[in-house]
Formats: sequence, C-alpha cells, structure tokens
Amino acid sequence: MRTANHPREILLGAQAATSTLPVCDHYSGVEVRMRKSLELQAQMLQEFGTCVFDVTLDCEDGAAVGQEKTHARLVAELAREAAQGCRVAVRVHAVDHPAFAEDIATIVGEAGQKLCHIMLPKVERVDDIAHAQRALERAGGPDIALHALIESPQAVQQAFEIAAHPQVQSLSFGLMDFVSAHGGAIPGSAMGVRGQFDHPLVVRAKLEISAACHAAGKVPSHCVVTEFKDAQALQQAAQHAHQRLGYTRMWSIHPAQIRPILAAFAPSAAQIQEATEILLAAQLEHWAPISYNGVLHDRASYRYYWQLLERAQRTAQTLPPQARQWFA
Repeated sequence: MRTANHPREILLGAQAATSTLPVCDHYSGVEVRMRKSLELQAQMLQEFGTCVFDVTLDCEDGAAVGQEKTHARLVAELAREAAQGCRVAVRVHAVDHPAFAEDIATIVGEAGQKLCHIMLPKVERVDDIAHAQRALERAGGPDIALHALIESPQAVQQAFEIAAHPQVQSLSFGLMDFVSAHGGAIPGSAMGVRGQFDHPLVVRAKLEISAACHAAGKVPSHCVVTEFKDAQALQQAAQHAHQRLGYTRMWSIHPAQIRPILAAFAPSAAQIQEATEILLAAQLEHWAPISYNGVLHDRASYRYYWQLLERAQRTAQTLPPQARQWFA
C-alpha cells in the first residue's frame, strides 16, 4: 500500500539509487544450460514469490563462430518462452562486432517485450551506448534498459560518463579482460578469487566503477568468481564486494553460485528487525528525528534502513509483519 507517508515516497531523493535490481545476474550461453537456467529461475520464483535473480542469455561467448544468426534466433525463442514474472536479459556482441546489428534486430524485434535489459560488452566510451540506443530504436525497443560491461583501463576512465547516460541502468566489471588489457603488468593471480581483491589496479578499477554508479544512481554489478565449486570462497568474495567495495549485485556463472550470492547480499534477521523498528518509530513521528536505543536518527539514516529492507525483500528474506505493509 502506497501513501504520502510511505518510506519510498518520503526518503528516496536525488542521492539515492534510481533503480533496484535483483542482487544476482546469472549467465549462460549453451542451449542446454540456458534452458536449465530459465527452469531454475521459474522454480525459485515459485519458491520465493519473487524473482530473486536475472537470467542473462549470452550471445557474445555463447555463439559459435559463424553461427551468430542461429544463436540469436535461439535466444529470442527462449526469451519469449520465459515464465511470467521472470526477468530475462541478453548479452549481445560488442557494438563494433559484425553480429551486433543483427543480434539487436533479431532479439529485440522478436522478444523485446520480454527483455528486462540488454548487456553491452566491451563498452569503451559513451558513444558506444549512443550507438546501441540507436540500434534499439531501429529494432522497436527504444526503452529497453542498457547495462554496460567495463573491461579496459580506458573504459574505467570513462565510467562516470557512461554511468550518467540516462538509458544505462547498471555497470559491470569485466575482470579477465581488464587484467589481460595490461600486457602482463598485472599477474594472472589477480584473476583469482583472492588476488582480485588484493591487486591495487584491480581494486582501484572496481572502486571507480562502484563510485560512478552510485554518483549516477545506477547499480554496480561485481564480476564472476570462476572457482565455481568453492561456495565458501564465492560467498566471501560476494560479501567483500558488497560490504567493502559498494557493489549491490554480482554475476553468477553456475547454478550453485546463486544461493550463496543471495545469502551474501542479504541483511541479517537482526538488521531487518532493527530497520523495521526504526522506520516504524520514524513514521509515527512523520519522519522527524527520533532517538532509538540512545542513538539519534533522522532522514539520512532512515534512507539507509529503508534501502536495507528493500534489499531484504529482493533477496527473499522474511520481513516482520509491520514491514510487509510497505511492500504490498
């Protein structure tokens, strides 16, 4: 139920993120895995009552050389068949790839109404976003959100301008390409689950992308962890990305990674309860300052606690009955 006293209407202003997304973005490009990913998404939608992760169908790495047209048609077909309420996106080829225009024309033309966004790889400058925007217009999907994959030192330098584009909803960090773009100056260990959080150039790039997104009210999405059999290492990486680097979303490349990512980004039951109590007390005071357990709170902290509850809802956590009214 929304009223003039609803936290979202009162608390979210120019400094808050303009969009919220599921905390996990799951990638697959091989037909059998794409189908299984969509089946799992539908199953977890039924389990939780909300779509807790995006499925991004991959053309860039999923299409065999020479089979780009066939793969694009398959992706369009799978997107059209996705269950109601599921969130399906597509990673197309880079804007300077020969298959890019046909990817957009085929997939958006045939399944644009089912897409939550298009992921653009190898984005180097804001002109690449404008190029994709024109392609979407020609294909009949001018309002589809764009996500940009930042994969090079030049792209990191342009991250603030790219994030500020009105059609861009999220920036993702491409770790492997970023490391390899340095001509051996960054060791291969920086592509691993631990090294990527230690090497100064990699950490700097992650922070720039995160800061650019928050400055523009967009969603920063952390890169994959390729050691997909190590659930503990994955969850630690996700917690580090979220709690230390400011990321609010992360890629998955294996179904076993989805639940650990959800757990890493989810607030605890104690945090949810505290946020609910603070916001209820604030609402009773019409959002004037309050004292809670001897600590002063005002609209600056209310915003934080409201966003915490939104994240709890996106990660399918149980909300206290008093908080559920805000999400009805």
